[in-house]
Amino acid sequence: MRASLLQVDVNEGESVESRRRRVAAAVRDQAAADLVVLPELWTTGAFAYEEFGSEAEPLEGPTSEAMAEAASDAGVWLHAGSIPERAPDGTLYNTSLVFSPSGDLAAAYRKIHRFGFDQGEAVLMGAGDTLVTVRLPETVLGLATCYDLRFPELFRGLVDAGAETLVVPAGWPERRRSHWTLLARARAVENQAFVLACATAGSHAGIAQAGHSAVVDPWGEVLAEAGPGEEVLTVDFDPATVAGTRERFPALKDRVLGLDRPRR
Repeated sequence: MRASLLQVDVNEGESVESRRRRVAAAVRDQAAADLVVLPELWTTGAFAYEEFGSEAEPLEGPTSEAMAEAASDAGVWLHAGSIPERAPDGTLYNTSLVFSPSGDLAAAYRKIHRFGFDQGEAVLMGAGDTLVTVRLPETVLGLATCYDLRFPELFRGLVDAGAETLVVPAGWPERRRSHWTLLARARAVENQAFVLACATAGSHAGIAQAGHSAVVDPWGEVLAEAGPGEEVLTVDFDPATVAGTRERFPALKDRVLGLDRPRR
């Protein structure tokens, strides 16, 4: 299976519409991939809190339309990162979108853990309450977003729901980049799963972004890692490695404490 992680530059000199067109073109260029992954809130920048309200859109909004068309044109599964979603009742959510190769919306995940410590995203956006997995022909994706990476119980729930490949789009700050790499590897090891961690590059709202997107295997080995700037990180990996790892080293069978959350 081939995955391409698009580490998008979110520098604020570019308009949302310009970035949307540019990213759609980049997705179309990945026709050789099976799965393309974008970062968190790449349209606005994850720390551009003042723009969340003005740039929020419904699930069928302009970003969704552009990404659906790009996925269909390239014939790829597309995890389109996340957008600031405005629900019909007016609530904002940090919502990830996954499109099939035909351009259909296959899944939407509202971020459960909101970052900000009683400010920013934590007060401006509502919290999701549902774990989401997506079955691809080659693997089952488990969806999480940025700050979720710090909460291992969420990932245990995704594994219980059948996830084999954990996809984590993020707008992670450069000053905590060491945590980004450490936690991505930890989630891979403890869940014996692949982790596709796709971050933004550049700087937005005065916050330098970490970049360094990575693909980690079920043993915690980093198969490939991006640098700090905008780039496409393409990796070939074998999803069957997950089942083999779990069979040869059956640590998950020794679990004692469980996790009970709504799933879809």
